[in-house]
Amino acid sequence: MPVNSFEDYPMSWRPQKSRLEKPYYLSIAASLEADILSGKLPENTKLPPQRELADFLDLNLSTVTRAYKLCELKGLLYAVTGRGTFVSPGTSTQNTFLEKEGGVIEMGMIKPFYESNHAVRNAAQLVLAREESIRLFEYSSPLGTRRQINAARKWLHRIGVSAGEENVLLSAGAQNALSVILISLFKAGDKIAVDNFTYTNFKGLANFLHIQLIAVPADEYGMSADALLAICKNTEIRSIYLMPTCSNPTSIFMPQSRRMELTEIIKRFRLLVIEDDIYSFLSVYGHTAPDTKPFFSLVPEQTVHICSISKSLCAGLRVAFIAFPDQYRELLVSGMLGINLKTVSLNSEIIAELIERGEAENIVKQKIVSARKRNQIFKSVFPSLQTDPIERFFHWLRLPAHLTSEELELLALQKEIHVLGSHRFAMQNENKSSYVRVSIASPDTEDDLRKGLLILKNIFEEKQMNFFV
Repeated sequence: MPVNSFEDYPMSWRPQKSRLEKPYYLSIAASLEADILSGKLPENTKLPPQRELADFLDLNLSTVTRAYKLCELKGLLYAVTGRGTFVSPGTSTQNTFLEKEGGVIEMGMIKPFYESNHAVRNAAQLVLAREESIRLFEYSSPLGTRRQINAARKWLHRIGVSAGEENVLLSAGAQNALSVILISLFKAGDKIAVDNFTYTNFKGLANFLHIQLIAVPADEYGMSADALLAICKNTEIRSIYLMPTCSNPTSIFMPQSRRMELTEIIKRFRLLVIEDDIYSFLSVYGHTAPDTKPFFSLVPEQTVHICSISKSLCAGLRVAFIAFPDQYRELLVSGMLGINLKTVSLNSEIIAELIERGEAENIVKQKIVSARKRNQIFKSVFPSLQTDPIERFFHWLRLPAHLTSEELELLALQKEIHVLGSHRFAMQNENKSSYVRVSIASPDTEDDLRKGLLILKNIFEEKQMNFFV
């Protein structure tokens, strides 16, 4: 065996060399973070010595040192003098999307304002006070009760989605809905068109199911119709995944004109639309967005619509509504029965109670008011970046050419600010590190938001000044 061969050498952790890309220290850190958070590397696991790992990867020692240091700053690792570097306890349950401990201002995870949770609690108390509530703790139909389904239909109708009782299902949140849809309607190898920057959990789910995602370029109005047309002419696309109302992560509100352009292509190539419309309430209740229609109303026979209530009503209840055409009912019901033994009956009943009593609309309106205040703060710090009056929960900021999103995440974290760079959402390498998603809804107070935004702005300006020095 060659001196520098590690093929049969025992190492507690081996990143895949073929997947590493420049800058290598960031790539190593990202791979290490993923293996720790997934539980692949249990807590207190001793990592390979830095020099040993550097030799294995044929990289400079400083590169590995920087990667370890980055993970240490995130609380993923701890070092013991004379003994080595170890995985921190409890890290397998952590996630970069979860709350950070200490004084870190959370601007990565998108919290949907919690001021109205008392209204949710009150609805829960009303539900539990009824004698029949005892049935909610028994096994029940995974499809939801008639009352729950009709409440869902009422909510969907408010956002422009009209569906019959047989065309609505309840799921345990949007991710559960996406799982049911992909498992029920797709097979391994199928191709789905997505934006260049798209929802990370959809990427992960598709990868797990061996479904291929095809990146389509976008502009300030969302996915490019011309680009989609070109791809459909040369590639057998089965479906298209869209977040037309405040796309995550880019925060784009797709105008009606672009929706119509895409609709023509969708009809022409018989594409199945997966419409993830979690932020539709911002347009309906904010009264600031142009009049737009969901794809479910534009091409109803080819659209499966997901409406999660996590951002609009309550994040902790994990309920979403799925609307679909007749042709997919049998497959979706079969998938739902195979994945979910039952609905989360109590949670679904609480949501139904909020909708039927009219309290759901009050909650949404309160969130819109909170979002409006936060967006005003954002505009005061970054006055040139907001070009429309739509009340977003997060913003997508372009970084200076010399600052990558990986570097920005690290610099921000060092100053106790948690944000998420565009590399986490990118479908391809081109310009994948050029942006950062900033949640303005997540900081605990408006003062924290202003402080966090000012720190980010100072980082931008300092890097810009240093670049020209």
